[in-house]
Amino acid sequence: MDERTRADIERAEAALVEHYPRLVRLGYLVLPPSLGRHRRVLAAHGLVQRALPRPVRRRRRRGGLPAQRGPAPSGYDLVRLRTLRLALSYEALPARPLPLVPYVWGLRLFPRAGGADELALDRALSAVPAPVRAALGLWHLEGLDRDAARAVLVAAGVEDPDAAQRAATALDRATGAGAAALLKSEEFDPCTVQTRPTDLLRRRQHMRAAGALAAAAALVAAVAVVAGDGGGPPRRQTVAEQALDPARLLRTPNEQWADASRVDFTAWPPRGRQAGDRELLGRALRVWAAPPPGTRITASAGTSTRPPDQPPRLLYAGLIDNVMVAVFHDGDRLVRYAEPEDATPTLHFARVDNAAVTSGGALVIGRGNGWMRYLLAPWISGITTRDLLAPDAPERGLHIAPDGVTDRIPTPPESGGACGSWPVARLHTSARIGQPRGFLVSDLGDLAPVHLMYGEAGAGAGAPGSEVAGGDAAGFGGPGSGEVAGAPALHSWARTACSLRALRGAGVRTVNNWAYARQSLPEGGGTVTWVCTRADTWRGPGRVTVQFQPPAARPTDPGRPVGGALNTARCGRFGRPVVGDVHWQAKSGKWYLLAAGSPGVTGLDATGAVRTTTTSPTLAVPAPQAAAPAEVWGRLGDGAKVGAVGQVGPSGA
Repeated sequence: MDERTRADIERAEAALVEHYPRLVRLGYLVLPPSLGRHRRVLAAHGLVQRALPRPVRRRRRRGGLPAQRGPAPSGYDLVRLRTLRLALSYEALPARPLPLVPYVWGLRLFPRAGGADELALDRALSAVPAPVRAALGLWHLEGLDRDAARAVLVAAGVEDPDAAQRAATALDRATGAGAAALLKSEEFDPCTVQTRPTDLLRRRQHMRAAGALAAAAALVAAVAVVAGDGGGPPRRQTVAEQALDPARLLRTPNEQWADASRVDFTAWPPRGRQAGDRELLGRALRVWAAPPPGTRITASAGTSTRPPDQPPRLLYAGLIDNVMVAVFHDGDRLVRYAEPEDATPTLHFARVDNAAVTSGGALVIGRGNGWMRYLLAPWISGITTRDLLAPDAPERGLHIAPDGVTDRIPTPPESGGACGSWPVARLHTSARIGQPRGFLVSDLGDLAPVHLMYGEAGAGAGAPGSEVAGGDAAGFGGPGSGEVAGAPALHSWARTACSLRALRGAGVRTVNNWAYARQSLPEGGGTVTWVCTRADTWRGPGRVTVQFQPPAARPTDPGRPVGGALNTARCGRFGRPVVGDVHWQAKSGKWYLLAAGSPGVTGLDATGAVRTTTTSPTLAVPAPQAAAPAEVWGRLGDGAKVGAVGQVGPSGA
């Protein structure tokens, strides 16, 4: 602690009053973003208000002259140095209590939100240590050159100021030439703040609860004293208490995934700057166990929201887009706890039992209006993005932060609106778990993205059941085993993508497009592809849709659904062959009954308004009218029959 004369203190007091906003902005920049904006605002003001050094009286030797002193330091230099020292001390002590003043009761304070550039810079700053942020602040906020900034860093106690300035230079290049202007914007101004109430409606209820809790704590303490007098062993934690103890959270070693026999969520190491913040983790576990009134709870279809019955595994804890996030895995579920600064907590539950390389490759760590971010598995070495409705466009690379969090990705359109694009991501696996390959995933509103697949009948890949061989239950299969790659797969999904909107929030694990048959249309109408789209859920039941995809003017013209079924094994690894049929009108105006069966179908029989039989897996015969009732059955090699998937309606040329 600096000790100065009265004259030094007076100069420092004058500098603090004159430059108070400037000092608070510098302190706010250096403080750990993990504190959250409200706590960081209060801490920045508290640091500056405690930055004045203490005066000390120096005794003069009897009969001697006053000791000579060097040039008096600037008062501003003194308070700036003190502010930096105090702000830097928070990096090593993330749980350090806030200064006693200022203190705000019942309100949340945070700077005004900036634009996308400010948000990107704030995220980049949160990923570097405090000395790097201090170096940037001394350059851009204080206007110091490198030598002067280095001297201040040394005086503030930074162990390696040269490394801090090198890292600041790299960050400066990465964030562009506008960093100086962005740091002076309202996004980083803790003196121009907005206020929101913490919770007006529940504050009185919380006060009552706090009183009851204090009384209970006093009773427990009294019982503990009495029990302690008996000299018996200390009380052991109950199973329920162990499940809520952040010290007992399961933590997988960082590199275990490369040698594990199970490559799933159990192999994920804990990541995020707050992975050691027991206060945050304890708070998250308590909200999970007993959500307070007003907590927003979302659960994927078929997912339990029960409290933890044993210590879960920690996957992530850190700040995502100004929201404190913690993610746990209890063996069957992902649980995401989010703590916005100006809103009540949220809990999101998703079932992920029996996950593997692909289904355990990513989770949604953050979500906003029209965008989301993935947290990638440690075995994912890269990520690219593409638009399913632009099948011929190249894929684009996406940046991954050191903690595995991706940059923002646009979210697919929701039901009811236009479907002009469908963003998806391709995750690329590391060579440390076998031959590198990529697989396509799409966000459908759940914590776990959906694995998209494709196959063609007779191609030996992507046929029913290839999802298991293609990377989940048995690891990756041979080359091209069911993944969406190449022009046929991309063009098939370009005509199918928008139908995924009906699956949003349904707890879907995989969706497979299986082109099970191709057929020549009558009257030279071209070739139609019959596609069975199967959606498998985490809880087991599947849903299939048979699509009729005739030649189209545009590659994104959707196929026509002609049949569908719920809770069925059709088009799956345990399902029988599939048959689809539709009434189709040629350009001449004439109607036909068309049908096609998958491999295993040796012939087709039509009854009703159209009566015919074939010895091939396709059928095309004139029909009396569009709505002529007809039933189509497929004959199998063992003599059994399989009916066509339920019809939806007629189709025109």
